[in-house]
Amino acid sequence: MPGDSDRWPAKFLEQASTGLRAAGVLVPIIDRQSGLTVLLTQRSSELRVHAGQVSFPGGRMEASDSDIVATALREAHEEVGIYPDSVEIVGYLDPSPTVTGYAVTPVVGVIGSSVSIDVDPGEVEAAFEVPLAFLLDEGNQGHSQREFDGVMLNIVEFNYAGRRIWGATASMLLQLRQILIKQ
Repeated sequence: MPGDSDRWPAKFLEQASTGLRAAGVLVPIIDRQSGLTVLLTQRSSELRVHAGQVSFPGGRMEASDSDIVATALREAHEEVGIYPDSVEIVGYLDPSPTVTGYAVTPVVGVIGSSVSIDVDPGEVEAAFEVPLAFLLDEGNQGHSQREFDGVMLNIVEFNYAGRRIWGATASMLLQLRQILIKQ
């Protein structure tokens, strides 16, 4: 569990300790001529869960997935058209529990600049790229609060080009930043 989990609502702590379902997301870093970018999606507003939120392409593990990498690559292909063989897996971030009952493992992959993005409108309203340099700059990190089950939680967020990146996605980006800055 993350270091600040002692402040989480009891309902969420109980859920997170009683069997989370496996999920994987791809953290796609695209090697553009202008510099590295991170691909994010804005989920469809028609979805039942996390509608309209900014996230990485990904989803729950299915029985046909051989491992969490297969899950992340399958979901990225379904949601934004990235072919699995165009991704070079370079590492993983720590799994993150979500309020919807998943343990999400971020799989970090580098993709060449010739990648073509083709969103599935049933799942994704838009795909967009954020310069990695923007995410590495602590000055671009904001803070806000969110109420969950009667408890106010401090959350980190990024605002880029009119899009709010918060929650599990922002936490994963913070973890990525910590790893990259240490190297």
